[in-house]
Amino acid sequence: MKIRIVADSSANLRTTADKHIISVPLKITTDKKEYVDDESLDIEVMIRELASYKGRSGTACPGTGDWLEAFGDADWVFAITITSTLSGSYNATRVAKEEYESEYPNRKVCLIDSLSAGAELKLIQEKIEELVAEGHDFDTICNKITDYQKHTHLIFCLKSLTNLANNGRVNPAVAKIAGVLNIHVVGIASDHGDLEQREKARGEKKAISAIVKLMKELNYNGKKVIIDHCLNETDASKLKEILLKEFPSANIKLAPTYGLCSFYAEKGGLMVGFED
Repeated sequence: MKIRIVADSSANLRTTADKHIISVPLKITTDKKEYVDDESLDIEVMIRELASYKGRSGTACPGTGDWLEAFGDADWVFAITITSTLSGSYNATRVAKEEYESEYPNRKVCLIDSLSAGAELKLIQEKIEELVAEGHDFDTICNKITDYQKHTHLIFCLKSLTNLANNGRVNPAVAKIAGVLNIHVVGIASDHGDLEQREKARGEKKAISAIVKLMKELNYNGKKVIIDHCLNETDASKLKEILLKEFPSANIKLAPTYGLCSFYAEKGGLMVGFED
C-alpha cells in the first residue's frame, strides 16, 4: 500500500526524500520575472527583488497535470490545497482527482480544501500522518480530517501590505499608510476560507498581544501551534514564549514561510496555525 500526502506550496512544506510528501509549487509572477515556489527558490532574494518592484504582481496555481504527476502511483492520495476562495488550486486538484480515479479505479484521492493557508495546512498534514499510523481505513481518515478541520484555525499578522496592493487585493493608499504608521494587520481565515481583518495594531508588541487575544477568542487552550514566519524568527519566538508562560505544556513549533506565503505575508509576517 503506497500512501502519499500532496499539498500545494502554500502549506510551506517541501517534498521529502522518500516522496511520502510532495509539494506542488505555485508561482509568483511579475512583468519581469517568475518565481517557482520549489526547493530552488531563494526566499530572501525574492523578497528583496519584490520590495523594489513597482509594477503589478500575482500568483499562478498548479495545473491539473502538475497534480497528476504528484499523485504518482499511490494507492491512497491525500491532497491538500490552499483555500478555494483565493486560488484555482482546489479546482485543478478536483479535476486531477476525477481523472486519476477514472484511470485507476482501485486508487483513491481524498481532496481537502483547507479553507486556509500556511500553518493550518501543516496541521492537517500532521493529522493525516497520525491517522495513517493508527491504521484507519481511507474513508475513516477522510471523515476524521473533515471533523478535525472544525478545530483548527489560522491567524495572520502582516507588517506590510505592499504585495497585496500590487496584486490588486488592497488599496495602494491603505498599504502605504499602514507602512508609514507601522500598523500591523491581524486577521483570521474564516470558516468559509476568506481572510478577514480583525485588528490593527501599532508596533510588534501590540500585534503579538492581538494574536494571543484572538487565539483565546477562538478557544485556544494549550494544544498544538505552528508559527510560520517570514524572516521574523524574533517575533515568532516572542509569541511562543508568551504562549508557553500561560500554557506550559503546549506543543509549539516555529518554521519559515516559503515562496507563496512569503509573497503575501512579506518580510516580518506571521501565520499562526493552531488547534482549539
